[in-house]
Amino acid sequence: MAEETEPELPKLSELLDKGWQILEEIEDSSQPAGVREVQDKVKRGLGMLEEATRMVSQLQLFSSNEDLDEISSTDIRYLLLPALLGALTLKQVDLSHRLQHLEAARLYFLDFLKRCHDYKVSKFNLPGQEEAVQGEDEPVRNTRAGIPPSLTAMAIQRQAKIERYKQRKELENKLSSLKESVKSGTADEEQVREYYLLHLRHWVCIALEEVESIDQELPMVKARAMMKGADVTQPPRPTRPPMKPFILTRDALQAKVFGAGYPSLPTMTVDDWYEQHRSKGVLPDQGVSSRPTDEEQEAADRERKEEQDDPDSLQKARNWDDWKDTHPRGYGNRKNMG
Repeated sequence: MAEETEPELPKLSELLDKGWQILEEIEDSSQPAGVREVQDKVKRGLGMLEEATRMVSQLQLFSSNEDLDEISSTDIRYLLLPALLGALTLKQVDLSHRLQHLEAARLYFLDFLKRCHDYKVSKFNLPGQEEAVQGEDEPVRNTRAGIPPSLTAMAIQRQAKIERYKQRKELENKLSSLKESVKSGTADEEQVREYYLLHLRHWVCIALEEVESIDQELPMVKARAMMKGADVTQPPRPTRPPMKPFILTRDALQAKVFGAGYPSLPTMTVDDWYEQHRSKGVLPDQGVSSRPTDEEQEAADRERKEEQDDPDSLQKARNWDDWKDTHPRGYGNRKNMG
């Protein structure tokens, strides 16, 4: 019986190449990022790059005491691992874990940027350093120029974005000219080293942009998570019990009549209904008119004129009193006479 051979473990270079290839396929794909096939590729790529990172740590390929020139041309590309991990982490679309994905991606990009900064891969400021330098110099300069510090910071940030964009395009052109020879294996060691150094500088531009974008999105995601948590902890509003149907009648007599016809429904007079709602304080102020009737308005106007000694009003009042003296109550009413 032949002995079963253990499956050969993937090499470090294979893990990096396959994980990097998955990232490029996802970025070039026209499929929506949320489809299951794409998300499965994202998880597979993350697993490969994470395993490659563990292997690099075990092999201790990099040291803080060495310079960039001391790293071999075959190992220099493994400096890209944190940047590739950050990019693939952002490809995950599960909104319930968006905060964790953003924070993890930010840590990956910052780790990559710090290594490139320590090795002097290219000249740039780490996120947070630029603001600290500006904070020391700008107050005096801005006060003299009469420009608000916020406007100056915005102008510097915009200029930095323009410079990064130009640099990124220039690096992409150089990479495209070297890619074919490196992939085919015809490039010499110096060309291979230059190829991966260009990739490192290219990813420095990408990482700076991604960190800036993450810092803009994080407050909104945290606020949304807090609002969702508040909705969960807030006690539900008590449901209002359904109102039982009843028949509204004008008086007690109608209540007895309708009650006999509808024994299953309670009855209530208008007065009872009014008193019940008045005692609960639920009667609206609207609909209760406080405007006087026409007769009340007429009497009020007549009284006011008499108080003001209006001649016409006084004369009409005297004539009315004289008429009542000579015509007793009921005068002229012959409707009920035989």
